[in-house]
Amino acid sequence: MLYPDAESWRQAPRKSVLFFGMSGLGKTHISKLLVQEGDWFHYSIDYRIGTAGMYPHIKDNLIAHAMREPFLAEMLRADLIYLEPNIHDHDLRAVAAYLGKPGNPAKGGLEMAEYTRRQLQFRAAEVAALNDTAHFRERAERLYGLAHFICDTGGSICEWVDPQDPDDPLLAALSQQCLLVWIKGNEAHTQELVRRFDLAPKPMAYQPDFLARVWVDYLRENNCNAADVDPDAFIRWTYAQALAHRQPRYSAMARHGVTLTPDDCRQIGGPQDFEDLIATKLTSAAP
Repeated sequence: MLYPDAESWRQAPRKSVLFFGMSGLGKTHISKLLVQEGDWFHYSIDYRIGTAGMYPHIKDNLIAHAMREPFLAEMLRADLIYLEPNIHDHDLRAVAAYLGKPGNPAKGGLEMAEYTRRQLQFRAAEVAALNDTAHFRERAERLYGLAHFICDTGGSICEWVDPQDPDDPLLAALSQQCLLVWIKGNEAHTQELVRRFDLAPKPMAYQPDFLARVWVDYLRENNCNAADVDPDAFIRWTYAQALAHRQPRYSAMARHGVTLTPDDCRQIGGPQDFEDLIATKLTSAAP
């Protein structure tokens, strides 16, 4: 680990952490608290995905939809208007709208081949954003004079690494830059995340093998064809499967760092509380 014990953490002039875990458990909340109260830089992977890797795909999709309307098509061809997605660090609906949902086109669904293509675009964008961690860590200090750094990852980070492989290139690179911090929920938190997702689905990305398996399982369990799938029903059903699929992967990643519970997170009132909590976790994790 970047900080093998509490003393190395406390004495480090530059503290760097990477938060991972399912969305909705406090990663961004803690990040913003540290930024507001201390000398920390917040690097949001979700925001980077939306404003860099996925940005051209979202923009092209907006233009494609606008070109279906004759008046807008004429204006675009004449270069009299332009369309740009507006990505917010707290609102990923533009990304979610582009990723879409597979199923019945009459209900807003995409063909599975197109949905899979967009999933692969998201994967490439997220891996690129994660690989930019070192650049933004250096940039935070060089440009802004901020000594401490937070990499706030999306829930799908565990899909793109092999946590069982000590030589996984992405995980190894991230571990050299940051202390990995898993924010782990319990069953009650899982049910709350499912409830929140049901009300306001967020962009989700899946391993291709996992997506192919759950698609076949959903068709079989519901005795339906691909064209008959209700897109909303599928993504809600799949979200619950994804939570179970990701938990052991997060757990394996946590062996490279420390684990916080949401109850731990609620005790964090500022940077000093956070630094003390991490020191305690490093002490308890020591062999």
